[in-house]
Amino acid sequence: MNEGSPIRLARARFDAVIFDLDGVITRTARQHARAWKRMFDEFLERRSRGEGGRFVPFDIDADYRRYVDGKPRYDGVVGFLRSRGIELPWGDPRDRPAAATVCGLGNRKNELFGEVLDREGAEVFEDAIDLVRALANAGIKTAIVSSSKNCASILRSVGALDLFDVRVDGTHAEALRLHGKPAPDIFLAAAEALNVDPQRAVVVEDALAGVEAGRAGGFGLVVGVDRVGQADALRGHGADVVVSDLGSLQIANGGRTDGH
Repeated sequence: MNEGSPIRLARARFDAVIFDLDGVITRTARQHARAWKRMFDEFLERRSRGEGGRFVPFDIDADYRRYVDGKPRYDGVVGFLRSRGIELPWGDPRDRPAAATVCGLGNRKNELFGEVLDREGAEVFEDAIDLVRALANAGIKTAIVSSSKNCASILRSVGALDLFDVRVDGTHAEALRLHGKPAPDIFLAAAEALNVDPQRAVVVEDALAGVEAGRAGGFGLVVGVDRVGQADALRGHGADVVVSDLGSLQIANGGRTDGH
């Protein structure tokens, strides 16, 4: 199905829709990307000075999407460093942001993201909020998932904390020992909390790792949200359909769902 074409979600076919947070509900993906870039550039520049190598900065487009977008923070650190042939000790989640460990770098990224969020605030995509409200009015359950431990504070800052029936975020993932995307664990945990069979649930994701996770979890429909021009990549990683605007998702009373 072409990007932007209307897609009818049949109430008889689906009981729930599970949304990713960053890049789907909120406009925080770019803020995350800038925090990742600053953290990795600081680290790579220090490393190049110390070892006499060439400083190759973090690419905010290619590297962010390929290695860190949608993944738990420490997994994102490991993924990008391995792409550069760099191995660091894991460390401990309590490591100082200045520590040269996976956890230290991840904590530095979180510190930088907090600074950006405090300075700029978060914004929502109104098309997403409208869809969540329409689903609630139609009696279709909703959940919000995020690899970030900042999920609740972000939702609270935009007045959307109570908009969803269920929230599964980085704090829950840590407590439940869920594997990060592209593993489907966080989506499956949301479906379980909603008391919904994954086959009767829709996953809405903007990250490549996220649509992979939706496909791996056996969900009834995986919708890729393309806000940055990666429609083909989303399809290639598991999206059944791709939309550029969530207004393209419409609720139908019949039993037929378009695109799947």
